[in-house]
Amino acid sequence: MGGNGGLGRIGPAAAVLHRLTGNHEVANTEFLVDGMGYLTALARHELSGELNYTTRNIIEKWSQTVTMRIDRFHSFWRGSPASARRWLRRFRHHYNHDRPNQALDGRMPAQEVN
Repeated sequence: MGGNGGLGRIGPAAAVLHRLTGNHEVANTEFLVDGMGYLTALARHELSGELNYTTRNIIEKWSQTVTMRIDRFHSFWRGSPASARRWLRRFRHHYNHDRPNQALDGRMPAQEVN
């Protein structure tokens, strides 16, 4: 049977979507994908997807930046775990509520979700 739950030989995109649609309601979901295999698999499930390298590249850059900052934080933080949690809570509040975001035309991220 293989490692894909008896699905025979299918591509990784189809296997992921099979598991996803089996466990979650995704009919109204818009997928951002990074390859034609996913677009084909989405179409077979009658789901919509967008192949958008600009958005994907922005997300990847942001993810790299976050990873770099986490690594830097772990490398240089000399306080206790409790003091790190306090600092992160304050930073998260500042970042989401007090700091204007250039990509949001100067609005705060919290304003976008409330």
